[in-house]
Amino acid sequence: MAFRDFTFPQVQHDFGLTLRDADLFSTAPLFAVRAEFAAFIRDGTALAVANSTEKAKSEFIIAPVLLELWRSLAGSFSLFSGLEWEVDAARGLNGYCDFIISRGTSQYVLGAPFVAIVEAKNDIIRTGLGQCIAAMYAAQVSNKHSKVAVETIYGVVSTGSAWKFLQLRESELTIDVPEHYIDDLPKIMGILKQIVAV
Repeated sequence: MAFRDFTFPQVQHDFGLTLRDADLFSTAPLFAVRAEFAAFIRDGTALAVANSTEKAKSEFIIAPVLLELWRSLAGSFSLFSGLEWEVDAARGLNGYCDFIISRGTSQYVLGAPFVAIVEAKNDIIRTGLGQCIAAMYAAQVSNKHSKVAVETIYGVVSTGSAWKFLQLRESELTIDVPEHYIDDLPKIMGILKQIVAV
């Protein structure tokens, strides 16, 4: 097995997780989005929607949003894209990750503490939940092995246009009830800022 083989909701049983729904980010402050970047994302969204592929949505929307966050926070977190990651292959905790966010000490080497996993999907958010949750669980396991205390691991599944956020604390998995859309970029980036700043 690998991350991509886990399905939702079966993944919660595979890892003994309890599931709940909540509005996790209702109080997240809005992000001050630069006008030039907002225009860039509008153009990127038009291209991604026209191409209608996961790769286009990842490259023209998701990656630029994460890069803009990294730039605006002066590189205060490490951002990795398109990596094969092996934490515990015997348990299926291995495979391809679209984006991994960590507070490791080097941008050149993937390292703990891991704080978030971002999974790109072409059309349907739900199809990415199992894969994202498995990678979040792997991040939690890796942090524990590294003896790095991170209370919460976050997950994001995005089609570029739609963004769904998740939270894992110990064995409690919470799915953020609202689905956020790219035309509310200040809210999406405000949530991402809150995630990486914790």
